[in-house]
Amino acid sequence: MIRLRPLVFLASLVLAAGPLAAQQPAPPPSTAPSPAQTNPLPTTTAPNPAPDPGKSPAPAPEQAVAPPPAGQNAVGTPGRPTLIDKPGEPGDVDEVTLPTKPAAIVTGKTKWEEAVPNLKQAFARIEADLAKLGIAPAGRPLAVFTRTDDDGFEFEAMIPVASAPNPPPAEADGLRFGTTPSGKALRFAHHGSYESIDGTYETLTAYLDAKDIVVQDRFVEEYASDLKDSTDDNLDVNIYALVK
Repeated sequence: MIRLRPLVFLASLVLAAGPLAAQQPAPPPSTAPSPAQTNPLPTTTAPNPAPDPGKSPAPAPEQAVAPPPAGQNAVGTPGRPTLIDKPGEPGDVDEVTLPTKPAAIVTGKTKWEEAVPNLKQAFARIEADLAKLGIAPAGRPLAVFTRTDDDGFEFEAMIPVASAPNPPPAEADGLRFGTTPSGKALRFAHHGSYESIDGTYETLTAYLDAKDIVVQDRFVEEYASDLKDSTDDNLDVNIYALVK
């Protein structure tokens, strides 16, 4: 998380200072492997030779299972779609309209180097509280960055649900019910480790500056695949910049 910190903070400066933020020095280029490197195409093999009657047949080779594309349900979490059904492609910018969905929410703050474990802890706490209430999650986890500085950031961790309980339960462990961010947004898809996500934020800030687009002073990260650790190269994240 060392390299992520200045980039997200730079993104917040773009919101406050506009084109001036483009003068800030760019972070070193990301060293995360490309999707082609992390997801190589399967190789073909020559046909099996004629069977030898004196030998036992070899067991059939195991078939590799490809990971689900970004935007599709992750293994172990059936029925949890992303906010936008059509998955994004890394390097592309998509104009989307985010729907309003009820969500279970907890607020938190963390240092940059502890971002992944603290976000995972927040999502686990939401899951546990929903289980106690008998409410099933209905979407992928979200983190709304509400404030950033050199040391860390404040966030709202959210998990969409089909409907919020009515009347709402008494707030426990900081859990409350609200709605996910909605409206017009720009989606930037990130594929790779969380440590390398600064490269996607660099693309985001450069795009906003080049197009002179004004966005809200918060960003949304949606974890289309399970958030495991900061070095997982198979992580898929949708980053949403909400247009004013």
